[in-house]
Order: sequence, then structure tokens, then C-alpha cells
Amino acid sequence: MRVTKDKLKNLIQTKLEQAGLTEEHAGVVADVLVFADAKGIHSHGAMRVEYYAERIAKNGITHNPEFRLEKTGPSSAIYHADNGSGHVACKFAMEEAIQMAKENGVAVVGVKKMSHSGALSYFTEMAAREDLVGFAVCQSDPMVVPFGGAEPYYGTNPLAFAAPGNDGKMISFDMATTVQAWGKILHARSKNEEIPDTWAVDEHGEATTDPHKVKALLPISGPKGYGLGMMIDVLSGVLLGLPFGKKVSSMYHDLSEGRDLGQLHIVINPNAFTSVQTFKDNITQTMQDLNAVKPAKGFDQVYYPGQNYEATEKDYEENGIEIVDDIYDYLVSDVVHNDAYDHQDPFAD
Repeated sequence: MRVTKDKLKNLIQTKLEQAGLTEEHAGVVADVLVFADAKGIHSHGAMRVEYYAERIAKNGITHNPEFRLEKTGPSSAIYHADNGSGHVACKFAMEEAIQMAKENGVAVVGVKKMSHSGALSYFTEMAAREDLVGFAVCQSDPMVVPFGGAEPYYGTNPLAFAAPGNDGKMISFDMATTVQAWGKILHARSKNEEIPDTWAVDEHGEATTDPHKVKALLPISGPKGYGLGMMIDVLSGVLLGLPFGKKVSSMYHDLSEGRDLGQLHIVINPNAFTSVQTFKDNITQTMQDLNAVKPAKGFDQVYYPGQNYEATEKDYEENGIEIVDDIYDYLVSDVVHNDAYDHQDPFAD
């Protein structure tokens, strides 16, 4: 099913308002989800709407939160999210970080006690569009076996980075510290597709290609991904005085309760270290150099991070965004949610 970007955003926003979010907050969440779908990152797009709607309807996301910025220094702050929508809290916190970095050269803003926030690159690209460097990390619930372990301890714990070049282009990447994000497993389930045997393990700790049998994810590059996941848990959980490791709340355990998640934004003003134009020129040169690298056998070209989404975005802009038919049917229905997620296993659909 193909739908225009504007129609998809309107459908998502309407559903979230029906669930109980304010018009402003529903609009922000819809914008973040459409941002992901427009890049082809469907694991963080419209497929998440029903889960959010159920949690909102059951008051597990504060409908009208009391957001509060607590300045802790000239370049640091905590953004208290009151278990409101993570998409909204993180957007507002990034706006504060951007202003702080413009004034002081750097900003570190922790978002405290929020719900799920979606694609992190949405927030880092906000900084890049303001000629700043953006970096963000976020904790998530235990789904990943530590290297050498047989049971989950850390979450997929993603990180994102964006840096501006010239002519509105930027380097941007957004990744989980697992071989694949949990949302990719959900996307495979929704399309009844197999997954590579390097993504996850079943209840016996054995590699599986069946997304419905997944009981834990694998860290990227073994001990390296394990170390990155630990670092992110420290920066977005321990550092903010929040639950960490196995104590991070499950997405599905009780949708009537807030999740108390944490996220950390770091924004750097290139002018504090070099001229912003020199920085942008060199990022552009980096892009050009990477494109000029001789491709390996089986590859047509080397792409700079983020460039691979450009063709998808152009296609979707011209022909509409592709979403699964079942998700479209839900969005156009009168159903707010189907009570499908509450108290489910962490590896539920």
C-alpha cells in the first residue's frame, strides 16, 4: 500500500489523538514516525502506532505532561519528561540543546523519565540542519545477550550521529548496538519473512531464522557491540539516575505504567573548534572522497552514511510511502487499539 507523506502523517496523528494525546504532541509523534517511514526505516514508523495508542489509552504515556528543563551548568541540563511521549520530549530537549550549543559551544542534555522515542536520527538531524554536530544515545529494555552470556541483560541501546556538509547534505547514521534492531524483527514478522541466522537466538540460545522464535538478540561484532551497549546504558541510564541494565522496564509488561527511560543528547558547535564553513567543506570533501573509493566486488559504489536513504526518499516522495496493508487498514479504522500488547512477553509481536 502506498500513501502520501501528508496522508500518512494525518492518519497517524488522528489515531494518536483518539487515544488521548494532545493535538500538538500527536503531531510531533506522527512527524517522527513518518520521518522513519520516508527513509524506508519501517521498523520505527507506522507499524508502531497501535502499540503507542494502546499505551496512551491506558495512561502509560502521560497525555499532557509537565515538561521541565533543569539547567545544571552553562552547557548541561536535564529535561524532565514526566513519562510523556519520548518523541515530543526529545524534540523539545534537542531544541534546548541546539540553542545551548550555539551560545556556549557544546551542550549535553539528558532526557529523564520518558517513553519510547522512535528513530534517534530525527533528533541528531535537527542539530545538523542548524550547522551543528548531533549525537544521541538511548537505553532500551533487556533483549540482548551480553557477549558470552545465555540470557538478555542490555537493550538494543541505539546511537545516532549527524554532521552537516554543504548544500543541505549531511552525514547521518542511526544504529542499534545489536546486529539488527528489534523493530526489524517485528517488520519481518509483519511480512512473514525469514531473518538471517546472525540476528538472533531462540529460547535455547541457538541461531534462528524464524522471527517468531526470537528470544534474544545478538550484539554487533560480539564483544565490541556488547561494550557499546554498556556505554550507552551508562550514559542514558546510570548517568541520569534511572533504572539500568536488567532493571529497565519492558515495553509490554504493564502499559498503564510509565517507562522511566533515558536519552542523552550531545550537540557540538563546530565554531568552537574551527570555522563552521571549514567544517562543512571538509564533511563535503569526506562525502566526495568516500563516493570515489573503488567499490568492492559486488558493489556499484561506496556511499557515505545516510546517502543510501536518498533514493528511497525520492521514490516515496514521488510515488507515496509504502506501508503494510494491515497497518493501513488499522489506521483508517475506527479502532483505537486491539488490546494486543499489554502484559505480553517482551518478544511478543
